[in-house]
Amino acid sequence: MPAAPRRLSPQTLEVLTALEGGAGDWLYGLEIAAVTGLKSGSLYPILARLADHGLLEDRWVESDRPGRPRRHAYRLTGAGRAALRAARLDPAAFKLGAAPA
Repeated sequence: MPAAPRRLSPQTLEVLTALEGGAGDWLYGLEIAAVTGLKSGSLYPILARLADHGLLEDRWVESDRPGRPRRHAYRLTGAGRAALRAARLDPAAFKLGAAPA
């Protein structure tokens, strides 16, 4: 059973805004954490939820330094940009997981 639609939290809006500031570039979780001030226990569930809803895309990126593990990178999708605009216009009305109007 799908989760009930819910409003975007202030932290989720911060994450979307940080990704928007990346101007379409892929950002790593640590970069997003540095901009938002969110700890990993809050940040990564938000990123996973946004990816599940198609508001951002994610991929694994090989390290440019030998012996370093791959890193997860994220960027906004067109739907993510639209969701951020809608949430800014009316935060109380926009709900994550709701069918588009």
